[in-house]
Amino acid sequence: MQAVKWFRLAADHGHAGGQFFLGNRYRTGQGVPQDDVQAMKWYRLAADQGNASAQYNLGVRFAKGQGVPQDDVQAVKWFRLAADQGEAGAQFNLGVMFANGLGVPQDDVQAVKWLRLAADQGHAGGQSNLGFMFDNGRGVKQDHVQAVKWFRLAADQGEAGAQFNLGVSFTKGEGVKQDHVQAVKWYRLAADQGLANAQFALGRMFDKGQGVKQDDVQAMKWYRLVADQGHASAQFNLGNGYDNGRGVPQDDVQAAKWYRLAADQGNAGGQTLLGLMYGTGRGVPQDHVQAVKWLRLAADQGHAAAQLALGFMYDNGEGVPQNHAEAVKWFRLAADQGNASAQYNLGAMYNNGQGVPQNHVLAHMWYNLAGAQGVADAPKYRDLSASKMTPAQIAEAQRLAREWKPKVAQ
Repeated sequence: MQAVKWFRLAADHGHAGGQFFLGNRYRTGQGVPQDDVQAMKWYRLAADQGNASAQYNLGVRFAKGQGVPQDDVQAVKWFRLAADQGEAGAQFNLGVMFANGLGVPQDDVQAVKWLRLAADQGHAGGQSNLGFMFDNGRGVKQDHVQAVKWFRLAADQGEAGAQFNLGVSFTKGEGVKQDHVQAVKWYRLAADQGLANAQFALGRMFDKGQGVKQDDVQAMKWYRLVADQGHASAQFNLGNGYDNGRGVPQDDVQAAKWYRLAADQGNAGGQTLLGLMYGTGRGVPQDHVQAVKWLRLAADQGHAAAQLALGFMYDNGEGVPQNHAEAVKWFRLAADQGNASAQYNLGAMYNNGQGVPQNHVLAHMWYNLAGAQGVADAPKYRDLSASKMTPAQIAEAQRLAREWKPKVAQ
């Protein structure tokens, strides 16, 4: 209380330092009731006198809308004034504003300029974000070695985002020699701070046994932490754990629950497996209309397994009117991506003339491709097609199979 008394006396006499410290007390509620409006009042008085710390804090208040209406343009104004005086936090925030086009036109070169100034002063956020710019070639020439340098400086200060990104660098072997043990070390440090992306990455390392002994229980532990935060891929992976009894007891209802949460966020894998569960009545009441709904959402994203399953729904008339032409459409989309079952079924459609004109050359080609991927019956049906073909047609089918290349889903 005595400190507040003396700060107020100094502030009332126009002392910028006293005004700044009184603003801090109102911001934190130390010795006075917490009051963002009062904090803004004293910060502004100090900022108007050129106090860099007050200018920085004033920028933060405008950026967050604390004690004033949120205003990125005003935030930039005050960050720039403080940054020009060398205030590292303001330089960092000004760099972020340029990187994201908040209150200023988006400008990666300007972002790098201000982030570097902050980083050179040891500001962990500046170092981490400068590493990101080097890692992605934004505002500077892409340079993974420089990215790792800045990530490490920030990570050593405990900056969670930098620890995660350093883990990614070790996982990929970009800017450093690939080292899964080091990746796990840095992921764990970030994960222990609650960073969702790091928790998910650590789950994947346990899932795959990279840098640690493979451990489904640990994988599901980390996936659950992230899934509870709404991370769609973690929700899908946790659902898959329940689906297959990996790291958790097998439970179709729980699998469907987590698949649905992922599916609702647009996760194509979750949509596919939720659709399949509706198709078979596992964990949910059997409902072919719902199955088609979820499979279509995933198929429209280019998910080959969903396209194959949707093709079966049209082929069999389950949840939709039977339509062999639609079945062919979806089988083809999956087959074009290299899905062996779709290639086999597309071969069958050409062989039987269902949904397409009968064409033994194309049947032979698709059976050949499916057989090369290990579909057991495909060689038998390829040879049956060949028995109905001329040598020239067989040669053409073989050429088509040799020259075929998978397409990337659009």
